[in-house]
Amino acid sequence: MLHIPFAMHVPDGFLSPGVAAGTAVLAFAAVAHGTRVAERDLDESRVPLLGVLAAFVFAAQMLNFPIAGGTSGHFLGAALAAVLLGPWLACLTIAVVVIVQAFVFADGGISALGANILNMGVLGALLAGCLLLLARRVLPPRRRVFLGGVAVASWLAVMAGAAATSVELAISGTVPLGTVLPAMLGVHALIGIGEAVITVAAVAAVLASRPDLVALAPQRLRARAGAARPAGELEGAA
Repeated sequence: MLHIPFAMHVPDGFLSPGVAAGTAVLAFAAVAHGTRVAERDLDESRVPLLGVLAAFVFAAQMLNFPIAGGTSGHFLGAALAAVLLGPWLACLTIAVVVIVQAFVFADGGISALGANILNMGVLGALLAGCLLLLARRVLPPRRRVFLGGVAVASWLAVMAGAAATSVELAISGTVPLGTVLPAMLGVHALIGIGEAVITVAAVAAVLASRPDLVALAPQRLRARAGAARPAGELEGAA
């Protein structure tokens, strides 16, 4: 009998060939589109941010924090990447992290690589991105409101990935949906709180120093970048 870990890093042998192939197609399509977006929109000033963010997410995912029942969770980073880079570049960033983890550290199965990219990166990034873009249209452009939206989007991104993992395992015949879904959602509801806290803290720090780097922030908040810089720095940049 297979032991089902309360994690989204699906190992080899847990997914049926059909589910593994289907999730790989979806993940590849998202990453391919993210690559096209990067070629079109990513300028030289944002390339370092992408690299630093990928390194931060990679390092943060290596650190587990304890939660209830003797289990542990780790930071995913999809929502944070979406907030800073936009949803499609976030898909690309998390995919790079997951690929390195699988091939270098054997964290997650090679046959389940598509599912892991989809669950931990694509779904969370697109969900968080869509929610925050919608919130930007209907909510007032205030810092607290935006950070509250980031917290909600971060939590929901984790829950979406956990739900997708549960469905994939159930379709594969690995474990019944009625068993895995409540267990995964229960554990990841707590993990999502940690995700939200870390994401909000990181976004708040960037907003305080370089709000122009927060891609999904309301324009009013991003515009404060120029006003916050010293006059000498602005003249030098010109």
